[in-house]
Amino acid sequence: MRRSARLVLPLLLPVATLTAQRPTTLAGRSTVYAPHAMVATSQPLASAAALEVLRTGGNAVDAAVAASAVLGVTEPHMTGLGGDMFAIVWLAKEQRLVAINASGRAGSRMLRDTLIARGFRAGSQQGAMSVTVPGALAGWDTLLRRHGTRTLAQMLQPAIGYARDGFPVTPIIAAQWGEQTELLERDAAATATYLPGGRAPRAGEWFRNPDLARTMQAIADSGVAHFYTGTLGRRIVDHVQRLGGFITAEDMRTNAPTWITPISVPFRGYRVWELPPNNQGVAALEMLRILEPYDLKAMGHNSPAYLHHLIEAKKLAYADLDRFVGDADHLELTAEQMLNDTFISARRQLLNPTRAQERVDPGPSRTRSETVYLATADAEGNMVSFINSIYDYFGSGVVVPGTGFALHNRGAGFSLTEGLPNTVAPGKRPFHTLIPGFVTQTVNGREQAYMSFGLMGGGVQAQGHVQMLLNHFVFGMDIQAAIDAPRFRHYNGYRVALEAPFTDDVRAALEAKGHVLIEQPPIAFGGAQAILRLPRGYSAGSDPRKDGLAIGH
Repeated sequence: MRRSARLVLPLLLPVATLTAQRPTTLAGRSTVYAPHAMVATSQPLASAAALEVLRTGGNAVDAAVAASAVLGVTEPHMTGLGGDMFAIVWLAKEQRLVAINASGRAGSRMLRDTLIARGFRAGSQQGAMSVTVPGALAGWDTLLRRHGTRTLAQMLQPAIGYARDGFPVTPIIAAQWGEQTELLERDAAATATYLPGGRAPRAGEWFRNPDLARTMQAIADSGVAHFYTGTLGRRIVDHVQRLGGFITAEDMRTNAPTWITPISVPFRGYRVWELPPNNQGVAALEMLRILEPYDLKAMGHNSPAYLHHLIEAKKLAYADLDRFVGDADHLELTAEQMLNDTFISARRQLLNPTRAQERVDPGPSRTRSETVYLATADAEGNMVSFINSIYDYFGSGVVVPGTGFALHNRGAGFSLTEGLPNTVAPGKRPFHTLIPGFVTQTVNGREQAYMSFGLMGGGVQAQGHVQMLLNHFVFGMDIQAAIDAPRFRHYNGYRVALEAPFTDDVRAALEAKGHVLIEQPPIAFGGAQAILRLPRGYSAGSDPRKDGLAIGH
């Protein structure tokens, strides 16, 4: 149990004891309102680039791709060309949602027996063995061709400019970057790219990445084929194979994004949408369904009873992730079956309202991931929920010399346990923590866009989605307050982390129910962005746990 600090006053005065108070809030930002268009990202230069696209006639899809490309320059430990992406898009003219899965697949030489023989560590593996085909770039291009108004070459230009000319690094990014020095020093090209002068850049210091500028300009000039089948693709394959990785030229050539149908559940008069497997979106929906009958508002926001119910619902949903979620072509139980009344009722009966339970829970592959989430909305009413990631900080830690970007380690998301949908095999898509979210509402008999939202941070994402949504829909918080509110993060077994503003009384009550409280840094609780559609215009919020910015016009 945590004990409050005590201050003893001088003896010449009457003896008094003061209880030191925890911070009561993480807030410090106002909700942003704008009449025409909106952007929310985790880094201000990316937000500014996307806003400029919107101000000059581009749509929300164009802006999302431009922002993602800039984030690959300004937040390189989280995202970039070497990663994967997913998106949900509301098409205003068609009044419907579409979604894309641009996650790459395991290399054709990625065999379970080989991984075991080499000591592969599922969930925490970095290095060349963890590299799967990067799908993000193909996803950007496919989105733009189908639903954008600008070309990929055009949307890469802001990122190319920042990579070529440089930019001052923001504080949270600088701190996280500096913590990865040891990883970056293991790879000569990573050291040359990301540790100029032998160290990571500090807050306010300028960083340039001329190699990345040249890489992106070559893609702009030659198209995505340069990355997947051209000179750059061959260099990626050759380098990864030299280091013991498993992707081949044919794996790169056959990579293709998939248009998919989002999954949803009704909640408090709205409909919440997530993406189906191979990602963890179904866990957020399962949590909402398990919690639906409880009077959460009567329990009180972030009260011990409220937190306990959410944590226990999370355990049930994440246990199902481990057993049932993986590549969509290898499922034993569909997302729809996991969300039906019979399945949910059976799971809900296992929730003990007074005592924490120790269950099979997410392993390391569910608890780590470094990601960027962004949201955009335009004057026509199009809205995009977009997420892009290289998994761990700086992904695999592998940089192909002269390219300027790190390859992801998404292969670490596979399981080595036989017989699971997520058991590693050639050509499979690994389990993904990446989950863009969306909310619609029915107005006059028609489904309409309400909110694009997301929260980055690996295994915290689904449980973070639920906390944000409940803050807004159950407790009536505006979008920024819903983001700012302190969060819990459950890890495994009894282990739960709470952000600083939770009081000692709440902590003690949770411990009395059997929860074991652990300390975690602020980054562990994720970083959210959200845009909410108003009757006229938009409102938006950006997480103070990140360097980001919500801005509109």
